[in-house]
This record gives sequence, C-alpha cells and structure tokens, in this order.
Amino acid sequence: MTAPDGRPSVRVETAPDGVALVTLDRPERHNAVDLATAGALAAVWRRFRSDDAVRAVVLTGAGRAAFCTGIDRSADVPQPSSPFSADDPLLGIGPKANDLWKPVVAAVEGMACGGAFYLLGECEFLVASEEATFFDPHTTYGMVSAYESVFMAQRMPYGEIARLSLMGMAERLGARRAYATGLVSELTPPGGAVAAARRAAAVLAAQPTRAVQGTVRALWASREAARAQAVAHAPQLIALGSLPPEEQAELFAARSRDFRVR
Repeated sequence: MTAPDGRPSVRVETAPDGVALVTLDRPERHNAVDLATAGALAAVWRRFRSDDAVRAVVLTGAGRAAFCTGIDRSADVPQPSSPFSADDPLLGIGPKANDLWKPVVAAVEGMACGGAFYLLGECEFLVASEEATFFDPHTTYGMVSAYESVFMAQRMPYGEIARLSLMGMAERLGARRAYATGLVSELTPPGGAVAAARRAAAVLAAQPTRAVQGTVRALWASREAARAQAVAHAPQLIALGSLPPEEQAELFAARSRDFRVR
C-alpha cells in the first residue's frame, strides 16, 4: 500500500543471505501508522510466511528521528455503533498477529512510543541506537494504556513498565536505561542500529530455518497464555477509563514538549 504521495508506506528489501529489511517509510510523520500502513505491514508479514527466501527480518523506521510513534492521529478509524465492539487497527500490524514465526529483530533509532509497542512486543529482540528513547503518552492525553502496557510488560520488569506507562509524557526511557533493564539487547552508536540488527539477523538466517521457527514458536508459547488473558480485559479498560475523543484532542493540542530522560 502507498502513501497519499504515491510512495510506499512500508519498504521491503530482501538480501541473498535470507534477511529482509522492513522499513516504515513515513519519516515526515515520525513513521506513525495510518490505515494504509497497517494494512501494508499485515500484508508483508503474511507474504513472508510463504517466501522461503526470507528466513529472518529486521524491522526499522526511516530516518533517525523515530522508529515509530504509534497510530497517526490524523487517521480516521471508523468504529461500529455497538458499545460492545471497538476496532483497533494496530492489533493486526505485528508478525505474530499474522502467524509469522520467522525471527524479527527491531532496529530502533530515535523515538519509539505508544502504538510502536504493538510492533516491539512481537519482535524477538531489540537493537537500539544510544539516542533511542521509549515513552508512552497515553495517560497524559486521557487514554488508558492497555495493549501497549500488556505487550511491554512481557519485555520489561514490572516497575519499569509501570513507571513508563503511568507517567505519560513526563517520562522517557533512554537507551542506556533500556539496555540495563533488558528491553534492549544491544546498543549502537547513532545511526548504527540497522547494521547491528542486520548482523544478528544474518546469523539467525544462517541456522536451519525450521529449527529457528520452532524455537520462536516455543518462546512465544511461554508468554502467550498470560498475554491473551491480559489482552482480553483491554477493550473494557479502554472504554471505561479513557476520556471522550474530543477531550483527548484538547489535551493533545495543549501538549508540552517538556520531558525527562532516564
């Protein structure tokens, strides 16, 4: 799928060593995900399922300002009229949501926040630039951080994700702290995350792919039950705890650029 200017919102490059580089290509929007991008990501993961030339994947964002800043706030997401149903376009953007069990390594430069956690939560491990920062703005803007907190709680110590998700825009987790707590497995100089992630992915791609995919599936199974149970509560918590959209918009319009980095 393409952006309004005709440029693909997701770029895919496949190398002879079996590593595919998937790039969110909306740098002018900090690689935020609109509906076209969400559909493109899902299509890429599903295509990789049957592409034997792809044995490992690196996922990144274009430019060095941001990996991804979540849902594009300008996106119009139609909702059913039923109070018992809500559509979240980000639930289908990850590799596991699309039944892909080939390993995915995230390469994070710049900001990774909010809805980016849907993607990071479904990668095998993260490589990040020393300039990377992680934050979750939901509570600042009157929104419940449900899916994001659940996904990242499986990657981080409870106290770290609690602080990150509860403090909203008042808190940013720096790359060094993310590395110290285990969220990030490797730190690189600025601009070096993709190259480092690609080196790791090349090692994964060189192993017998059925053994690698089976191991990915086994690792995922170790967390799947707890995640599914927690995610089942998310829609109700979001509906009960979030401010009406117009009040969220007012808070967003009045946002401050002040933040802290640990």
